[in-house]
Parts: sequence; structure tokens; C-alpha cells
Amino acid sequence: MSDTPAVLATDLDGTFIPLSGNQDNRRDLNLLVDELRRRDMDLVFVTGRHLSSIVAVMESESLPTPNWIISNVGTSISRVESRDRIVPSSGYADHLSQIISAYPIEQLRQEFLAFEDLTAQEAEKQSQFKLSFYCDADSIDELSQQIQDHLNQHASPYRLIASVDPFNGDGLVDLLPAGVSKAYAIDWWCQNLRLNPNEVIFAGDSGNDFAALTAGYRSILVGNASRDLASRVQESHASNDWHDRLCLPTEQATSGVLTGLLYYCNNQD
Repeated sequence: MSDTPAVLATDLDGTFIPLSGNQDNRRDLNLLVDELRRRDMDLVFVTGRHLSSIVAVMESESLPTPNWIISNVGTSISRVESRDRIVPSSGYADHLSQIISAYPIEQLRQEFLAFEDLTAQEAEKQSQFKLSFYCDADSIDELSQQIQDHLNQHASPYRLIASVDPFNGDGLVDLLPAGVSKAYAIDWWCQNLRLNPNEVIFAGDSGNDFAALTAGYRSILVGNASRDLASRVQESHASNDWHDRLCLPTEQATSGVLTGLLYYCNNQD
């Protein structure tokens, strides 16, 4: 892949944000920010968090101001004019509205309130195009199959993303418009900015990063990611005959992102 990297698109928790008490991560965050500035690369946060939570963690963790934010697991895209002015993309919202127009999300909400094994997440973690629930992590596979069966039976224009919170062990279930993911949002963003996807580096650590890690971007899967996820990502890259689009640093979180960024950028120098 010969295109020079121009964008770092990164998950936050467990990836870009320094792990608690990890001084190497804290040092490497500063080095990472310096490297992005030196190379004049754009920074895009791609996260399951909602906007107010992102703004809060930017302050609490002294994160740099990104150029763009893709939030709510790919269901919202916002341009960052300043830390005090973040402008959601109405074009992307209109696009997602078309996908679910025949099956409003409120209808879906009422259907899944009947699932006893699901507990709705807090109101601020819901959005116009995302329903989020907690569940028992030990039964997440069985429950995911039940949810998928329900979606199939009702020809619902939604998809399921299930994962386990690496910090507290909660089972997490997100229902999004069909086909939508972090990767889908990055693709839409690239098309609308006329940016070559080959110029994007994506960094992640968890199950809801899988689509983006296997979408064909240069990818960084940090060292604290589960080995099961690493195996699945490697298998996907191998099946697509990609041999230069995956970096698996041993370093954790922020330090792993820095290692991956230098790996890809220095291979272009």
C-alpha cells in the first residue's frame, strides 16, 4: 500500500486513552500528539461514547482536540470546529433516516423492552439511531442469537453488535441501522470528503472495532485486545490476501497506537 497516511481514526477507551496508572501510556500520548502534528495528520475519534461523554473525557484525560468525531458506534458524525463547537453532520443523519424509515427506532425499543435479559442503558447512551442495553456477559452469545432471530423474523432494518466491556465485564448490546458500524461511518466520511481510504489508519481494541479493523484500512490492534479478537482479525486479513494492513503491537492502548502509527508512517519515509 503506497498511499501516505493522512488520518488517524482511533477508538478511545482501551485504545487512544491512557490506561489508568500507566505512565508509559501517558508519556506516549504526548509523543503521539507531536507525531500527528509533525506529519500534519488529521485525528478522528471513532467511539461508542456519546458526544457529552467524549467532551468530558477530552478534558479529564487531557486529550487533543480531534478534527472529527464519529460517535455512538458509527451512528453519528460531527465536525469539530473547537472544543466548544461540535457540529453534527445533518447529511449523515438524513442518510441513516432513510435506512430505518419503514421501521422507526421507537418501534424497535418497545419490542426489546419485553426481553427480560436486557436492561436498557442510561438515557444519555441512547441516540436517534442506536439502542443500547446491558446483559449478562456469560449469556451474551445465546442472547445475541435470540436477538438476531427476532430481527430476522421481523425483517428489521437493524443490526446487532454485541461485546463485553473490558473494564467492568458488562455484556453490551447495541442495535444500529442495518449495515452501520464504525467502518460504515468512516467509509461515508471518506466519500464525502473525497479522501482515499488507503490514507486512513484505524486503531482499536474491542469487538465493536472488528468491522473497522477488517475493512481494508491500515489497522492497529493494540496489545491489550483479546487474543480471540486478534485471531479473528488476522484470519480476516489473511482471507482477503492483505499482508501489509495489520499491525499487532505488544504495547497496550496509547503506546500501541504510537507504535502502529510509526510503523506505517516510517514505512512511507
